[in-house]
Amino acid sequence: MTRFYGRDFLPQFFALILSALIIHSFFSLVIRPEANAQLHEAEQMNLAAPRTVSILLKDYEQEACFILLFWSLGIIGLKVRDVRTQHQMLGTTYLKLDDGVSILPDDTKDHSRSLQALGDNEKEGLLPRVLLSALDRFGSSMDIRSAAEAAKNTSVSEADRLEAELSMVRYIAWAIPSIGFIGTVRGIGEALSKAGEAINGNIAGVTESLGVAFNSTLVALLISIFLMFLLHQLQLMQDRLVLGVDEYCERNLLARFRENKRSA
Repeated sequence: MTRFYGRDFLPQFFALILSALIIHSFFSLVIRPEANAQLHEAEQMNLAAPRTVSILLKDYEQEACFILLFWSLGIIGLKVRDVRTQHQMLGTTYLKLDDGVSILPDDTKDHSRSLQALGDNEKEGLLPRVLLSALDRFGSSMDIRSAAEAAKNTSVSEADRLEAELSMVRYIAWAIPSIGFIGTVRGIGEALSKAGEAINGNIAGVTESLGVAFNSTLVALLISIFLMFLLHQLQLMQDRLVLGVDEYCERNLLARFRENKRSA
């Protein structure tokens, strides 16, 4: 098997680089020039900065949040593709048996060989691995309960692996609000440093700094809520996959197992 962290590292790394390039280019070429023009106009008129989308998103904290968002969207997209591919396997007939035909311990080797002959990518799917583990255990132990335990252990192990692979997305969902709070602290600090200008009647600098404080937190929290929704949807898809594989194995394999009758 090739289920190593290194297999997912390169796609995730390139997703991060691509997200950073796209978001930074968009912010540098579109968001910040427009926001600076609006702020300059407001400063000339000694008015508070307007609440436009460009000004709401112009700061580096918001840019970092969007980079992390699109990076996590890339990771989630890869996971969704894998889950959908494995869901499609549930419609494949891996055990070609006529209705009413049972599987005895001596028959398991033939069925195992047909599963082992699958392509590498297909053979790494959860369903073929669960079927193969149940067949191998039944062939060696000749006990249906032991085969069912082997199939269940494989499913539980896969569920744990899928859960562990979402740790990066969970970290990003936690880090985004933290970045927003960093912007809040930075903005309040800048506003306090410009308090003297406000006393003299120039409130533009103070309002701009306070905008940094509140805008960064607002954007970060909204992004985090959206990301957590997508994460829970992905977890739901993964849980349904594991349950579907368990039901497939129970219906198409375990129910056909028959133990050899022991002689008196």
